[in-house]
Amino acid sequence: MACVLEAPLRMSVLSEVTASSRHYVDRLFDLDPQKVLQGVMLLYLLQQETSSTELRTECAVVLGSLAMGTENNVKSLLDCHIIPALLQGLLSPDLKFIEACLRCLRTIFISPVTPEDLLYTDATVISHLMALLSRSRYTQEYICQIFSHCCKGPDHQTILFNHGAVQNIAHLLVSTSYKVRMQALKCFSVLAFENPQVSMTLVNVSVDGELLPQIFVKMLQRDKPIEMQLTSAKCLTSMCRAGAIRTDDPCIVLKTLPCLVRMCSKDRLLEERVEGAETLAYLIETDMELQRMASITDHLIVMLADYFKYPSSVSAITDIKRLDHDLKHAHELRQAAFKLYASLGANDEDIRKKIIETENMMDRIVNGLSESSIKVRLAAVRCLHSLSRSVQQLRTSFQDHAVWKPLMKVLQNAPNEILVVASSTLCNLLLEFSPSKEPILESGAIELLCSLTQSENLALRVNGIWALMNMAFQAEQKIKSDILRGLSTEQLFQLLSDSDVNVLMKTLGLLRNLLSTRPHIDHIMSTHGKQIMQAVTLILEGEHNIEVKEQTLCILANIADGTTAKELIMTNDDILQKIKYYMSHSNAKLQLAAMFCISNLIWNEEEGSQERQDKLRDMGVVDILHKLSQSSDPNLCDKAKTALQQYLA
Repeated sequence: MACVLEAPLRMSVLSEVTASSRHYVDRLFDLDPQKVLQGVMLLYLLQQETSSTELRTECAVVLGSLAMGTENNVKSLLDCHIIPALLQGLLSPDLKFIEACLRCLRTIFISPVTPEDLLYTDATVISHLMALLSRSRYTQEYICQIFSHCCKGPDHQTILFNHGAVQNIAHLLVSTSYKVRMQALKCFSVLAFENPQVSMTLVNVSVDGELLPQIFVKMLQRDKPIEMQLTSAKCLTSMCRAGAIRTDDPCIVLKTLPCLVRMCSKDRLLEERVEGAETLAYLIETDMELQRMASITDHLIVMLADYFKYPSSVSAITDIKRLDHDLKHAHELRQAAFKLYASLGANDEDIRKKIIETENMMDRIVNGLSESSIKVRLAAVRCLHSLSRSVQQLRTSFQDHAVWKPLMKVLQNAPNEILVVASSTLCNLLLEFSPSKEPILESGAIELLCSLTQSENLALRVNGIWALMNMAFQAEQKIKSDILRGLSTEQLFQLLSDSDVNVLMKTLGLLRNLLSTRPHIDHIMSTHGKQIMQAVTLILEGEHNIEVKEQTLCILANIADGTTAKELIMTNDDILQKIKYYMSHSNAKLQLAAMFCISNLIWNEEEGSQERQDKLRDMGVVDILHKLSQSSDPNLCDKAKTALQQYLA
């Protein structure tokens, strides 16, 4: 196809036109092939070393303007391999050309359609960008901005860290240019996020005699721009969560936390309130004292209730721009508020009570569970999970608002990330003192939970079996039978051979709860005894930790407490030998658990006790009991003496 161009324009004029006319920018990547060629020609001229530096610079400027157009423009530029062309341009000795290439690269990389990995395809690129940091304040600004937008996750953090990002960028925090300081700060914000290696390094780096945490604290001051306050608070938050700064350090308690609470106030922009609340939620998520301090700072709990009042009903109707703005941020505000409430209420009962007593809080959570936005639903479930740790609230507010109904609905069809938190919440609602337990059972929860135990997602398997364990505690025989029927023997064995110790422990906990009260023990062992004894044998013979074997011996002790079930132990010499072995084990917990088995087998008041006592005496159990009665461990000593009394009675 012939390359037919419209009347040629001098490049400097073209750059002015493209920078000021969105219409012209978009037309350059019109579907008309001849117009597309204009953009391609610019790229061609950019790469020609025979072109003058001035022309190549103007080409880079115009391409940068094109990249500011629609996402389709950026996609077209990417398809034309603009990034390799611009990176090649960075090898030029001409600073103005380098700056124009970097500015264009910055614009391309901040577009959501540009894959960040394109920056890391050639290992030499990062090194060269680091070297260019010293050339001018523009190279510093653009390169830091590129890094902060392209640093997504630990792999990218490691690459930048290993190329000396901390050392090369640190001094830019004291630059005379605000834009450079800000972009450097944003770089550290993404580098340190959930990265202990970077955080531990940052805490010891000094610039002009000041450590970086001190510089970050100065940037938190009220007279600094909000953007700077927020970003430095994020840096300090990441360093604190990584363990580089203590949670009781004054820079966290007296500076970072109050700054983030300030960002949640009504006089801040909506986007600032979102970022402030989410960062604060992350800061206090795992620390009880920070949660307590945040809860009493500037009436934060009440302040957050305002996050649910957007879009404003009256004023927004007369102001379309305001309505559009409020709608845009309404989901983000609710998500941020739920997240922060979840962190605030993670541990303290009084804080949970204050949250729940906040204006229409339970209704807001229930509504949040059915929101169209997945992020809001997830945050609402997290908030509910946090509050469900309260015994009092499970008995009152949770019951009054029947939160189990929308929760069960969420569990029917949701992405795994929501299912994990929702099933954790269900575990709490199934505790024996929760009034929600019965209606949840009646709504078909057993089938749902049994299906979760078959999930490939580890957290879902753990939560499924954990919820069944809670459900089986002090339950009626019918419920226990329904659980065993729903799980199937095959699935139970699958769970008992799971490679994850949490799954194994919860499955053993379920078995222990199923095998409680004599009629239930005898009934279950009459139908599933062979399989359960086989599972117990496998675990006691396997390479498992003390806690797993202790739980398994406790299951045997429960079986030994049955009326007819205990015969499954007495007729199994292999199991009896194992119990005898653990009576003499070096670990006192295992000895004690084995002793419970023996006590239940030899108890005098039960039929057949004499025969059982005789068999165990012949095995040498009485000799071990005599030794244990002299133990320095008071629990072992008392249990052994009590058992010996059964022989003397």
